[in-house]
Amino acid sequence: MNEQVDLMREREYPMLKDEIYLDHAGTTLYAKSLMERFATEMISNLYGNPHSASPSSQASTARIDDVRIRVLEFFNADPVDFDVVFVANATAGIKVVMDAFRSRDGGFTYGYHSDSHTSLVGVRETAAESFCLGSSNVEAIISGSLPFFNGGGDGRLALFAYPAQSNMNGRRLPLHWTGQLRTASEGTSKIYTLLDAAALVSTSKLDLSDVQNAPDFTVLSFNKIFGFPDLGALIVRRDSADVLQGRKYFGGGTVETVACIKEQWHEPKVENIHASLEDGTLPMHNIMALGIAMDVHKELYTSMDRISEHTLSLAQKLYSNLRLLKHANGADVCRLYVRDANSFEDNSTQGPIVTFNLMDSHGAWVSNTEVEKLATPKPSTSRHGRSGETSPQVTDAAATTT
Repeated sequence: MNEQVDLMREREYPMLKDEIYLDHAGTTLYAKSLMERFATEMISNLYGNPHSASPSSQASTARIDDVRIRVLEFFNADPVDFDVVFVANATAGIKVVMDAFRSRDGGFTYGYHSDSHTSLVGVRETAAESFCLGSSNVEAIISGSLPFFNGGGDGRLALFAYPAQSNMNGRRLPLHWTGQLRTASEGTSKIYTLLDAAALVSTSKLDLSDVQNAPDFTVLSFNKIFGFPDLGALIVRRDSADVLQGRKYFGGGTVETVACIKEQWHEPKVENIHASLEDGTLPMHNIMALGIAMDVHKELYTSMDRISEHTLSLAQKLYSNLRLLKHANGADVCRLYVRDANSFEDNSTQGPIVTFNLMDSHGAWVSNTEVEKLATPKPSTSRHGRSGETSPQVTDAAATTT
């Protein structure tokens, strides 16, 4: 396996020569063959704006439609039950959902998990009522022992958002919560679910084949899986799509007709979900690159299961070796924020992220700026400082590697 990895690194990732790259949680690296195939595709074909009927436009439309279906297949999502809305990144997908919910009369009640990335936390600023929940709170809501609404929520829309994997420590939260919350809210004000899958899908499979228990809305960024292109997706459960149709903004190809002189009205597109939510001209070249990226990814790695197994093994080895680091006086060099090495044996509860603080021989924190200075003499890339989410136990000196 190590020999195969070394050969692949040399052939597909020449930019890594003499480099150490430890920020796959930020973005993974693109393969050489992906970029070469994309360049060949672009110089060999003529693709036009998909909002017309010319041959080049129709060629673009056909490719976009094909990639849209392939994205659903990648996540085992039946096109009968789901649709894909292409967006800039996971954060942009979150904003599409947020805009629809805040456009509703009476606003919405919003709950988010304490492990949430700031992109999910920021939604609270537009909600009529919001609160942060720990895992025990979520379980209590599911069991019925804790109400989701603090009061005054009768008839108001409700949205609960959480990350499939924590950016901070790699903890993976239960994917079955989405179906359980749907069942728990039957007969009352429905609780919609928004899953931030961006961190999870970088190294693990996301299976949406069980439509009854799938999230209503799932957001992700493809650059975290393939390195390129810079593109995201909002995957919408069709049974939950109606709630997204209430947003006030419209633009580009999301409308059939607009009147703005004597009268002010517009007729939105309604033939499918994505047509009414994808504002303006689609990033068609990025979408075409995505199709190539999925092909190359399968050829190089065969499956997400293989990637998951390999990355968890690396994380476990890193964790074990960091624990052994000692100063001359016997004091620990690292404070690690994972329970133990066994955590990396179960990919349903832990992802391949190792988060730690560095300490000096007296137990004082070494700042992230100092860590960056120490790493500078050797060409390396890692993530220092804040993790993008709030945590009461980790200081600004935290470093995250994956």
